[in-house]
Amino acid sequence: MTFAWPYLLALLVIVPLVVLAAWWLERRRARYAVAFTNFDVLASVARSRRRALGLLPFVLFLLAVGAATAAVARPQTVLTEPTDRATVVLLVDVSGSMRADDVKPTRLDAAAHAMSVFVSKLPPGVKVGLVQFSSEPNVLVLPTTDRTLMQEGIDLLNPQGGTAIGDGIAAAVRVVKVGVGDVPKDKSGKIPGAIILLSDGAQTRGTLSPLQGADLAKRAGIRVFTIALGTNHGTLGGFGFGFGGGGFFPGGGLLVRPDPVTLAAIAHATDGKAFRAKTASKVDSIYKQLGSSIAHKHVDREISSWFAAAAALLVLGSLGAARVTGGRLP
Repeated sequence: MTFAWPYLLALLVIVPLVVLAAWWLERRRARYAVAFTNFDVLASVARSRRRALGLLPFVLFLLAVGAATAAVARPQTVLTEPTDRATVVLLVDVSGSMRADDVKPTRLDAAAHAMSVFVSKLPPGVKVGLVQFSSEPNVLVLPTTDRTLMQEGIDLLNPQGGTAIGDGIAAAVRVVKVGVGDVPKDKSGKIPGAIILLSDGAQTRGTLSPLQGADLAKRAGIRVFTIALGTNHGTLGGFGFGFGGGGFFPGGGLLVRPDPVTLAAIAHATDGKAFRAKTASKVDSIYKQLGSSIAHKHVDREISSWFAAAAALLVLGSLGAARVTGGRLP
């Protein structure tokens, strides 16, 4: 939190001055106090307890003074608000390795469920697009606010072929630009668009390398958030799949490992963030986290009214406490 007029915080010196004035008044009253005998000891104990409660109005009054002073200094903070101008493109690996069931029920089914929840929770004005890639990219849904259309696209996802990550990113960059339109870049060189790339393997096909695709996104001002899906012991039964594998598993089947290192490099190059998901619940939580950050914007807001309201409530509380406890205000 910052203050537009921080020099006015010097008015907080009022608080210790009020405390000093109250102390002086209390001492002045004590000069005229009547000396009681031992007969009044029990009564004095009761009075001391009431005196402790009597401090409550004074404490609330001091807090009110502090809050009012802060309000005058015009406090400002950064708040997170939903944005209706963002475009998010879901870029999904649908290579044959997405049939692996180390993430239940399968890697692709877990990803599809998480994406459905992600889309349903976005602010209604946020555009969402869907691009799948295997041996080559395929645009399933152009950026839209129609959540039903997006769900239909997610339902079409089907594992096939190899893994062309670089070409997939290039296609997603083009789709983000369609959604964003002519909205200019911000001060950091970014446009209000992002790509969420989910993949479960290393690149095996395509023209562009993953980092070449990342460079296209960087130059366009688009952040890429990556999710490496799957465990290191995921396998595909049989020997009919030649794409995206990491060797044959001794127990039978093709070992299909994710490539978190490459995906992390993509995220780093574009100022995005990289995640690793080994379970369906982790995939859900990652998409939920991304939904609360990508589809929101940070704005500077003056919150003087908050402090002014707090000061008013504290004054009322101080008056109420004084009435109930019999305490005195300065």
